[in-house]
Amino acid sequence: MSKWFFRIGLCICAGMCGFTARVHAEAPPNVVIIFTDDQGYQDVGCFGSPKIRTPNLDRMAENGTRFTSFYSACSVCSPSRAALLTGCYPQRTGITRVLFPNAKEGLNEETITIARLLKGKGYATACVGKWHLGHKPGNLPTDRGFDSYFGIPYSNDMSLDREAKLADDIVLREGVTLETIRKGNLPRNKVPLMRGREVIEYPADQSLLTRRYTEEAIEFIRRNREKPFLLYLPHTMPHIPLFASEEFKGRSARGRYGDTIEEIDWSTGEILGTLGELGLADRTLVVYTSDNGPWNIGERGGCALPLRGWKGQTHEGGMRVPCLMQWPGTIPAGRVTDELMATIDLFPTIARMAGAAVGDQPVDGHDMLDFLMGKAASPRTEFCYIKSQGGRFEALRSGKWKLRMAGKETELFDLEADLRESRNLAGEHPGLVKRLAERMAEWEDRTRGGR
Repeated sequence: MSKWFFRIGLCICAGMCGFTARVHAEAPPNVVIIFTDDQGYQDVGCFGSPKIRTPNLDRMAENGTRFTSFYSACSVCSPSRAALLTGCYPQRTGITRVLFPNAKEGLNEETITIARLLKGKGYATACVGKWHLGHKPGNLPTDRGFDSYFGIPYSNDMSLDREAKLADDIVLREGVTLETIRKGNLPRNKVPLMRGREVIEYPADQSLLTRRYTEEAIEFIRRNREKPFLLYLPHTMPHIPLFASEEFKGRSARGRYGDTIEEIDWSTGEILGTLGELGLADRTLVVYTSDNGPWNIGERGGCALPLRGWKGQTHEGGMRVPCLMQWPGTIPAGRVTDELMATIDLFPTIARMAGAAVGDQPVDGHDMLDFLMGKAASPRTEFCYIKSQGGRFEALRSGKWKLRMAGKETELFDLEADLRESRNLAGEHPGLVKRLAERMAEWEDRTRGGR
């Protein structure tokens, strides 16, 4: 059973002969991961949004695959990001809660991230956007495998850590002075913009972040067109407070929230267009998804319909997120799949694509490459949902069944018949509840024990 649950020392070399021979005879594939912040399941046109226009994302679905049962590993920011970059449930990474500007910790220094893994295979690596995995010296993206970093270090509703390293030529805005920063009485919703390990602008002009991220990402792609690259683009939006540039402000029928999504859609289109222009589209896997579900705050928040729940919860709306993947000639075009997949599966999948081996680092994700290529069913049949703060499992999905044990409440749902999680079947299936609870406890033991 332990082999079914978990694989230590991921052996990427075995089982990839045909794919590897073809790809590496040409060049290792590029990887672009676009990771939005608090975007709801419905908040893409092809996922059913009635008001938000996303022509570029809809075209991405036409040219690739749309995943309707894709999960983030946590329903809040920091743990979900740690899981994506490591292929591990958050408990293994040391990040099980949201990090704030007063936090000293960060992603475990010894952890092999996707960036470290690919850098070891000759990839250029860049993080452009929101990091949120530790902002102190030694915990920034350039300390975890990324060659370069441009973005904000945590959520855009936070403030500046007055101990942050300021660039000699820092741009100070809105009347801020160095004396203001030294005094340390710094407001929320005013965050620093960083390059590398230094703050280059404070407070950041958030209305221009999406546009500046896009320009930075495109410049990175152009600069590295002749070598394999990993671009990790974790957008700041649509986390609140919401901002959009003048071109997109007031344009969406969904208000400011829609404005931010429509600008991210534009950004995605610019990146896809650049890949096409440079002749890199057929050599590049592009992933678009969200870190968790939306805030439940009316018009300023997103929409997770037809799912129940929102950010911070282990109901489907908190952790099932929109996902699109495009890789022309490799991933089937126009496919829609409801088979299970999760952000933790990206790490082993990308490792195999690059011909890399993880070694003895524990990995909870599955190699999904054959599934993505349409050659096999998804190997993922179960998924654990982590509590938003504290790192304990609160729910388990096994096939169509979902067991949720939040507090004193035990809930069992048939997600095929009841996607809205409206009918609790726990009383009708006590044996199934017991079996799934034991399975979840085993996962708890394994992830906390490190193996």
